[in-house]
Amino acid sequence: MSTANGHRTNGAQKLNRVVIRFAGDSGDGMQLTGDRFTSEAAAFGNDLATLPNFPAEIRAPAGTLPGVSSFQLHFADYDILTPGDRPDVLVAMNPAALKANLGDLPHGGILIVNTDEFSKRNLTKVGYDGNPLEGDDLDRYQVHQVAMGTLTQGALEGTGLGKKDADRCKNMFALGLLSWMYHRPTEGTERFLREKFAKKPQIAEANVLAFRAGWNYGETTESFAVTYEVAPAALPAGTYRQITGNTALAYGIVAAGQCSDLPVFLGTYPITPASDVLHELAKHKNFGVTTFQAEDEIAGVGAALGASFGGALGVTTTSGPGLALKSETIGLAVTLELPLLVCDIQRGGPSTGLPTKTEQADLLQALHGRNGESPVPVIAPCSPADCFDAALDAVRIALTYRTPVLLLSDGAIANGSEPWLIPDVEQLPDLRVEFATEPNAPDGSGEFWPYVRDPETLAREWAVPGTPGLEHRVGGLEKAEGKGNISYDPDNHDRMVRLRQAKIDGVPVPDITVDDPSGDARVLVLGWGSSYGPIGAACRRVRAQGMSIAQAHLRHLNPMPGNLGDVLRSYDKVIVPEMNLGQLAMLLRARYLVDVQSYTKVAGLPFRAEELQNVLTDVVQGVSA
Repeated sequence: MSTANGHRTNGAQKLNRVVIRFAGDSGDGMQLTGDRFTSEAAAFGNDLATLPNFPAEIRAPAGTLPGVSSFQLHFADYDILTPGDRPDVLVAMNPAALKANLGDLPHGGILIVNTDEFSKRNLTKVGYDGNPLEGDDLDRYQVHQVAMGTLTQGALEGTGLGKKDADRCKNMFALGLLSWMYHRPTEGTERFLREKFAKKPQIAEANVLAFRAGWNYGETTESFAVTYEVAPAALPAGTYRQITGNTALAYGIVAAGQCSDLPVFLGTYPITPASDVLHELAKHKNFGVTTFQAEDEIAGVGAALGASFGGALGVTTTSGPGLALKSETIGLAVTLELPLLVCDIQRGGPSTGLPTKTEQADLLQALHGRNGESPVPVIAPCSPADCFDAALDAVRIALTYRTPVLLLSDGAIANGSEPWLIPDVEQLPDLRVEFATEPNAPDGSGEFWPYVRDPETLAREWAVPGTPGLEHRVGGLEKAEGKGNISYDPDNHDRMVRLRQAKIDGVPVPDITVDDPSGDARVLVLGWGSSYGPIGAACRRVRAQGMSIAQAHLRHLNPMPGNLGDVLRSYDKVIVPEMNLGQLAMLLRARYLVDVQSYTKVAGLPFRAEELQNVLTDVVQGVSA
């Protein structure tokens, strides 16, 4: 039985993990549905990881395969690394969602289908000759046919809503049903709906009623004989919240401003999947954050660099196409030697490519996509929560070494979510900088020379324009060492190019650490960015088969860890999985003369642990043979 507030008192089948995928038309609210279930899983204390997947079009053709939107959630009572390979439960809101996702559902999986949408017209639209619900094609699955639209409209009779508006609430019916199946609390979702639609109380109440109707349907129907429980995970002690990569990145930027005592200026132009960083930072004016939505990518980065020139923490956000447009200004920041944080949330390319899909194909652009010798540090977070720490790390380098820093996130990290252990503010790094206040000319002239360098970091002094006695000139033309006057002298240009390179080469980064529980692995898997989770999950599976394998992950891609060459050379085989055509692998071969083996994927989707497990198993067995 269940109590009035939705907490059931009867027994249920206990599971240690579940993967659920909500799939429907891009107008069916699947992202909201998945996000709400995720929030309740996080509040309950499960470890979790998510994978939103949606079309690039604002409103793709209804009922078509290109218009399918899905949200996958993996939640467990132990620490997990990925949003899961295949769903244990698939909720299909229409024939297109069923056809697009059924191939991922394993035999015996639970399939919940909204029968109201299985009309002849909708079936024909996606190429079904007949209704798959009426034959034996789905016998291998646990199929539950639910008329979600009809039941939702019945629950909303008397609310005054028309049929069309009532039908829009069916995603909340699905959420209520799944919440019942997996013993999720209900109060948080009802509170969220009332807050979200506070200005439209009739809509708020309709969604709450639909949510309750889904819960009650599960409770009263005989179709669902079993419910399931996934206990909270035993995570390290502390205060947690669910967070996406873009939100964590925004919070890291806010924290960096506070830790450096600098105003934050974001100059940017909206682009998927980076726009959420702008949306989040725009909420935090009380922390000294100014957001400027420019007319284009070039104006955005130009404004950010201007803010750095004026003594602020300049930040710009973009994706691959925008990074190409920003390249000249990033090169200007290199020669000006001013701090600038450039966040590239990578997506599928080239050109406009796949705006809502993920890829890791901007690495070479980040490292070398500017004219001339234009070195910049490059950092890549490995998970949504890691974006917070990566942002602080990137700002530390930018401020200390007076350089632009490229931060490479990607769509899987940006839109995915996981629990985040909220850090102790007292433990955050001190990023304060000292601006120049006095003339520094070594010849005793009383002038300020902008390119006088710190002997340890090789960083030049940072003088805020308008400081009395510190008049100076910087710009895109090559400058004379020290004085900063325009110089065409060949020897000076050679010195300045080598000094800028030496400054970046001298940025200290931690040694790479290797996870090798057995201590005798002969195969190393090396990743960067969002490949961290799938690689880690795959290595767990390989080890569970009784084989030894080592794993390492790069956060710092330029400069690379000082011990990386020795680590690579200490293994018989090095495998580098990347969501590109082997960009890091090429760099490693060139720099360390190690014949690393590349495994690549450019499908717009993250690696699956299962596919990497198969690849790694073959390699380990080959080495051992």
